[in-house]
Formats: sequence, C-alpha cells, structure tokens
Amino acid sequence: MSTATELLTAIKDVGTDSARGGYSRHGFEAPELELREWFTAEAGKRGLDVEVDRNGNIWAWWGAPGPDALVTGSHLDSVPGGGAFDGPLGVVSSLAAVDALQAKGFKPGRPLALMVFAEEEGGRFGVPCLGSRLLTGATPAEAALALKDRSGDTFADAVKAAGLDPSRVGKDEEALSRIGRFVELHVEQGRGLVDLDAPVGVATSILAHGRWRFRFTGEGNHAGATPMTSRHDPMLPASQLVLSARWAASSVDGSRATVGRIEPTPGGTNVIASTVDVWLDARAPNDGRTRSVVERITAAAKQAARDEGCEVTVTEESYGDAVHFDSELRDEVVSALGKAPALPTGAGHDAGILAGHVPTAMLFVRNPTGVSHAPAEHAEPADCEAGVEALAKVLEKLVG
Repeated sequence: MSTATELLTAIKDVGTDSARGGYSRHGFEAPELELREWFTAEAGKRGLDVEVDRNGNIWAWWGAPGPDALVTGSHLDSVPGGGAFDGPLGVVSSLAAVDALQAKGFKPGRPLALMVFAEEEGGRFGVPCLGSRLLTGATPAEAALALKDRSGDTFADAVKAAGLDPSRVGKDEEALSRIGRFVELHVEQGRGLVDLDAPVGVATSILAHGRWRFRFTGEGNHAGATPMTSRHDPMLPASQLVLSARWAASSVDGSRATVGRIEPTPGGTNVIASTVDVWLDARAPNDGRTRSVVERITAAAKQAARDEGCEVTVTEESYGDAVHFDSELRDEVVSALGKAPALPTGAGHDAGILAGHVPTAMLFVRNPTGVSHAPAEHAEPADCEAGVEALAKVLEKLVG
C-alpha cells in the first residue's frame, strides 16, 4: 500500500528542468512518455486493466469496463518549468485510493476507471486539455493534428511516434459514453484552502478562459543602420499589448489577463524583428467579461500597430465558457466527506471540459504557498494523504 508522497517521490527525477527549475514534462515527449509507462506499470501492480484510447488518454479499469462508469484521474504533463503536484497529485492519489480500498477488501459495485489525460497543459502544442477536448469533440481532429510545437513537429507526428493512428484521432463517442460521472483531485492553484484552514475542498466553478495569439508584422531591418524615425518595429505594439493586458484586466471585475510568451522573428539581438507573436491568456467569471477584456486589449493592440506602421492579426486558439460543476454530484461528494468547504477556481481542468457532457466534480488539496505553474508549488504530505482519504471515501460512496 503506497502513499501519495511515496508515489510522487518515485517520479521526482523524471523531467526535471535544470534551466527553468521544476519540471518540463510535455505531451508525448520523452519524460511524459516515461511517466505514462510508469503509470501503466503501477496500475498493473494493482490488477487494473490498462488501455489507451485513440486520442492518447489512458484508462485503467478496476474490474470489467462498462457504461455508466465512475472515472477519476488527472494528467502527468506539465507547463514549462512547472511544479511537482499539478496533475501528478491527482494521478498518484487515484492509485493510492485504490490501494486503500483494496486493503479493506472493497470491491466496486459498478465500473470504475482511473484516467490519465493527454496534453492537459498545452505546454507543447498550445491548446490546453487537448486529450479531453478531442475526446468530447470540443477541438476538431483536423485542427488538432495540424498543431505544431516549437520544433515544427505536428500533433499528428507526435501521436504517430507514440504508436497511435492519426487517422483515428478525434471525437470518441464510445469512450465518452462509458463515463457516468467524473471526479478529479487536484492541488489547489491558489490560497483559498489556506484562508479557510482546510486540507481538502470541493470545486464549485471554473472561470471562463481562453488563449489568443497576436501576430504583429512590421519591417525587419538592421538595428544600427535604421534611424528611429524610419522604423516599423513590431516589438513596440507587442510591448503595448503586454501593458494593455494589465490595464484591461484591472478594469473588469474578477478578470485576469496574462502574457507569458513572446516570440520575435528572427530573434537576433541586433535585428529589428519582422514579426512578433504574443500569446494572451484571459479569464473572467463569465463569457461577457472575458470577451470584454480581450476586446479592450485587441483595440489597444490595433491602435499601437497603426501608430508604428505595422499590422496585427488575432487568432483565438482555445476558449471555454465558465463551468459550474454538477450541484447534485457535489452534494454527494460533500456528504461522503462529512464536511468540506466549496470554492471556485481560476484554473482550467479536464474536469471542466467533461462537465458539459457528464456530471463532474473536483476535489482540491491545500497548497500552502498558493503558487502553481512554478517550482514553488507544494502540498504537505499530511494534506496529500487527507486528499487520498477523501478521494477513497468518494469513490467508495459513488460505486459501492
């Protein structure tokens, strides 16, 4: 019988990032593939039958697969330089919960599966929750297969290299129909549980959020030979976008806007860029506020581009409206735990994608730093074990 901390320790050396700190475990790259193999082996030790669906999501069945199953799990990939808990805590907790239930001789009265989703963070191909989006049809197969990573490899290349058939990628009604209800455990990405002095909480909602790419096009030229008055430098309107994101989000209640990635082309120190790509992440409590933030930022970016004699194109790369988790399932989860605070989150999850198709719930484990998507992300061992205990109680109640 393993604890969540022991299972996390077993994978602590996989995908470490010496340059950024933390971990870089991107979908279908070597570290994430190693973790997938590790999970498959751990599931086998527990007598679970493992299968990989056509979109690369892993299912580990306790007993015979079937319809109306209770499914739990999370993901193993990370953002660049991410923490040790975002994703893996939910996966190891599902394994540890099975250990706890098997140790007491429990046998599920309905189909139960542990699940590992593919490319949840979008750290390689830019679209978050890609495995669940493909499963549900939220992202069309053609669009997904054409996505490229920074090396120029497509998602089609990646799934083929991983032994999957690109022609079968896409909406999977058969697999989706198996899920009766879904419960995801995740480290909290914020300080809500710290302020509530609780080790475990239950999610109520997820902010509406999306990602947009702004491409500013100007005139590449020599940094020393081009007078300042003769320049059409796309880096200037790109910089204005970064500033506008802070202003726009601050002016719309409850919203957030972030620029975490900028790529100039050709990217030389002594070269005026010809193009600059800027990726915007925007979130707010509802669709109207999120769109309002993006519209304000877009208007400012267009004006800044005109002022510099540049052009800008805007592409929406992903979007999800606000998610409100199933209240009936949430009440059952709270009942199983006896007591647990309920709180919203600003972070996206595979559970949020599935929520539009099946009743879905989430458990959060306290994060004392409140930091996530960074090496300082943390959860104390005692809180991790409280999360495992909570998940085991929920699984027992829902499949007993």
